[in-house]
Amino acid sequence: MDHKKVALEVIDAVGEDNLIAAAHCATRLRLVLKDSSKINQAALDSNDDVKGTFETNGQYQIIIGPGDVNKVYAEIVQATGVKEASTDTLKEIANQGKKTNPFMALAKVLSDIFVPLIPALVAGGLLMAINNVLTSPGLFGELSVIEMFPAFQDFASIVNLLASAPFAFLPILVGYSATQRFGGNGYLGAAMAMAMVMPDLVNGYGVANAIAEGTMPYWNIFGLQVAQAGYQGSVLPVLAVAYILANLEKFFHKRIPQVLDFTFTPMLAVIITGFLTFTIVGPVMRTVSDGLTDGLVWLYSTTGAVGLGLFGTFYSSIVITGLHQSFPAIETTLLADVAKTGGSFIFPIAAMANIAQGAATFAVFFITKNEKQKSLASSAGISAMLGITEPAIFGVNLKLKFPFVCAMIAAGVASVSIGLFHVLATALGAAGIIGFISVPPQSYVGFFVSALISFIIAFVLTYVYGKKKMVEPTEAPMTAETVQPTTVDSAVIEQVNSPVKGEAVALSTVNDPVFSSEMMGKGLAVKPAVGEIYAPVDGMLSVVYDTKHAYGIVSDEGVEILLHIGIDTVNLAGEHFTANKQNGDKVSKGDLLGTFDRQAIQEAGYDDTVMVIVTNTANYAEIVPVATDEVEVDTPILEIK
Repeated sequence: MDHKKVALEVIDAVGEDNLIAAAHCATRLRLVLKDSSKINQAALDSNDDVKGTFETNGQYQIIIGPGDVNKVYAEIVQATGVKEASTDTLKEIANQGKKTNPFMALAKVLSDIFVPLIPALVAGGLLMAINNVLTSPGLFGELSVIEMFPAFQDFASIVNLLASAPFAFLPILVGYSATQRFGGNGYLGAAMAMAMVMPDLVNGYGVANAIAEGTMPYWNIFGLQVAQAGYQGSVLPVLAVAYILANLEKFFHKRIPQVLDFTFTPMLAVIITGFLTFTIVGPVMRTVSDGLTDGLVWLYSTTGAVGLGLFGTFYSSIVITGLHQSFPAIETTLLADVAKTGGSFIFPIAAMANIAQGAATFAVFFITKNEKQKSLASSAGISAMLGITEPAIFGVNLKLKFPFVCAMIAAGVASVSIGLFHVLATALGAAGIIGFISVPPQSYVGFFVSALISFIIAFVLTYVYGKKKMVEPTEAPMTAETVQPTTVDSAVIEQVNSPVKGEAVALSTVNDPVFSSEMMGKGLAVKPAVGEIYAPVDGMLSVVYDTKHAYGIVSDEGVEILLHIGIDTVNLAGEHFTANKQNGDKVSKGDLLGTFDRQAIQEAGYDDTVMVIVTNTANYAEIVPVATDEVEVDTPILEIK
């Protein structure tokens, strides 16, 4: 890459006078601009050295790639004299004059608490769907499956047990996650939540009846009558308890001598929180929680299909803000009392919106003649249909604008259909085409009809409008000099091991559009279990970033690999990371490259998922993920062909 040439092309595209400040991370330029409407987007899209662009949080980000982005950045600084900034400083510059949005701050907190719980809730939800299929009459005949085939009775019973567990003990999951998020010990939070669902208490679902019938038992504590009420299926009371517990723990940590801290801080924090829970906090927050649930049920019942249509129309816009990350908190409240609420109206709406965005992206695939855009649209469209829309929204639809609007219209119409069919989810799952397994069997028809409406309207509107309005960027003619040879041999050229011990997950699930949309290249992600990162191949370290959160390796076979620890962890400026190697060091598979403090990274509010990206993907016929679930550092996770 000619770094000076690329820098000048970027400057020309964004406008030198338009630049306010600049920074870079391991893969991308991060620019603060006066006016993003002045960007020559077509020029950047047609630039072979620019792997993608998007705008978020007041920053315009241009993906260049590891090993090159720092050199392009240096050339931009030299050519323009633009203000250099760290990523943290750049955030401050981007946010100057902007007021802190309390709703977004709350959404971020709720997201941090509930997103880690989603796998457990999804597992329980999908098992609940299986149980529904086995026990619902009228699905395969007049009788249910277990009535027609009694041998399945005990199997269904076990499935129901496993499905019910995450919801029956939801306070324990929330207690651990919330206490940790508020800066306390997660295990103390879990212990406090266990006390709230002890079998000795009146089950949370029966508290109202026990009070009405006068059968509620009470503790007599120094003359104070305290109800022995449980909190099964509760969310808000546990959040309040976790907040109090975490702050009490921090209070005592600061004031109790270190020699006594380990013994007395947990005891004092738990006993004080416990008394507050059963005397004041629990009863008050139960009332608030019941009011919230009643309000949501009233809203759904009153506004009906019209209200759902409006919600569906703007759901994808909510995704852009990130506010949707707080929805699991609302959905768990609705699902925890499904007998009263009937289920969640949010999940079916999310599924319709995601399907619409995917359909619009597929339409772009058929319209565009730009190979770069076509490749992104195909993978992003599939991802959106399965419930992951960030690549479709940020990588394709928002850039062109009209596909995003067409998808909004389609989602609104499909959501009206959801309301007319009264489709509610009784479990969490993947909010896409396979979301039907999270709704009761009797709602399958309504779900699929609505999904078909969403897909057809979004696809047709985008295709028809796009055919008339979409202007392709001019592409340079292909010459012998511009045609790059591509390896087509199907034999395995390189086998890439996991750099960390943990759980291998698809790159499309990563919460960063640059990685999930494969702008940087194909690969795999690993959710680490241990804070140590190792060389996945034999080769040479081409880049070790000063922030120690990313490494570039060129293998002995010429495969260029980026190891990126966490999402936006460049903002930590090297804190919580150590590097054992330097640029230019020769490494062998299994060599320790560095360490990272997982707990500190998470407590700072960052995702610590490790991305393994083949940045010169175009040079190979296939990049094949060969690992799922648990992996060790010597487990092969990718095959390069």
